[in-house]
Amino acid sequence: MKTFIDRDRDQDKLAATGQREDQELTIAAEDYSLLTDLYQLTMAACYTGEGLAQRPASFELFARKLPEGFGYLIAMGLAQALNYLEKFRFTSRQLEALQATGIFDSAPAQFWSLLAQGRFTGDVWAVPEGTAIFANEPFLRVDAPLWQAQLVETYLLNTINYQTLVATRAARLRDVAGSEAKLLEFGTRRAFSPQGSIWAARAAIAGGLDGTSNVLAALKLGRKPSGTMAHALVMAIASLSGSEQEAFTAFYRYFSGSPLLIDTYDTVAAAQGLAQRVKAGEIEVTGVRLDSGDLVTLSQKVRSLLPHVTIFASGDLDEYEIARLKKAGACIDGYGLGTRLVTGTPVNGVYKLVEIDGIATMKQSSNKATYPGRKQIYRQVVEEKFIQDRLALASELPLENEQPLLQLVMEQGQPIQPSEPLAEIQKRTTASVNSLSSSTRQMYDPIEFFVEISKPLQQLTLATQQRQKAEASLTP
Repeated sequence: MKTFIDRDRDQDKLAATGQREDQELTIAAEDYSLLTDLYQLTMAACYTGEGLAQRPASFELFARKLPEGFGYLIAMGLAQALNYLEKFRFTSRQLEALQATGIFDSAPAQFWSLLAQGRFTGDVWAVPEGTAIFANEPFLRVDAPLWQAQLVETYLLNTINYQTLVATRAARLRDVAGSEAKLLEFGTRRAFSPQGSIWAARAAIAGGLDGTSNVLAALKLGRKPSGTMAHALVMAIASLSGSEQEAFTAFYRYFSGSPLLIDTYDTVAAAQGLAQRVKAGEIEVTGVRLDSGDLVTLSQKVRSLLPHVTIFASGDLDEYEIARLKKAGACIDGYGLGTRLVTGTPVNGVYKLVEIDGIATMKQSSNKATYPGRKQIYRQVVEEKFIQDRLALASELPLENEQPLLQLVMEQGQPIQPSEPLAEIQKRTTASVNSLSSSTRQMYDPIEFFVEISKPLQQLTLATQQRQKAEASLTP
């Protein structure tokens, strides 16, 4: 056990390498190799010392169950996962910082040379982004030397779990709002981090939304940022000029195509004032935004006053609230989605070893059991529209009309196909959702999608359970 003196000495060693407290806490691409949990590195060191580091291993990333109320997931985050794997490296400065912690003082010398010279050299099989998948179906499989496959777990789960959550929420929002509604992602200020806000914007658009208010994300994605105005502008100009309408005039002087936020003081009065000015030819209004109040009643009144104006709504909206608004007869043409899109019940994806050196493995813990062996998802279209899935071993051949979902996307550490355009992923999302039954798509108590487990996989599961039970009973 380390004493306080030992800990102080380790802290001095860290300081000597320049590893002092970083107040900025920004992340660069070269930092990603260290963006991991400590136990990934300690396990890699152990594998090295035991002569296991280079043994071929297979890990699969999947969700044991779906978030409550979800009937499906939309796979997302693969592009960023592959980019991470392609650039996976440890710099000399990073290794010095790790050594200075003192945690690895007993690690074998080969561990350091492995990290210094290593890169990701494995293969990755994955379902295309925008594909609907279900519990226990792998998003991806990593086939690589054990130390590599182990070390990349944390980052893969981080990007795929979060982007899948946002993409799935976006797909549900589009499904409820309909194809004609304008849906914009407004979640940057509620996302869990600046990096998370970029991923959220990407996943939201890929999941079916039309755009994002995040300027950096939009430009990185080759799109125009979308947005309106805030209450602050109305209050600032109205307070100085004495007129809310002057605030609208001032904003339209520079941004005539943007919706006007009309609920700062009195929504109906603002709409009445705009209607009088439109009739008098003083102003042309293209759209208005409502951010508070009884959206059903207010939108109906605004529509009666401004019949040809697009009405946009925002304010902690989600698919359940949009469904309620539509059922109640709200006159709303588009929605801004923020907090409830980019937060919420997480996708609890896990990353588990399924094969080591050709030997199938599985976890048997209560409520956390997994299926052993490298797997493939075979999907077929039935009744000319709906899908049916079979979870099988990767060695199994497809049955008639079945297509494999997991595709080889990286070979020996190199991507084998270019990243897909966001528009193509969005089309796949739409087609995936449309291939599901209404009972799976419904928001309340969706019916669990049945995934058939192949007989060879069932047999391997039983055999692996029996083998591991015998192994556990042996006393060294």
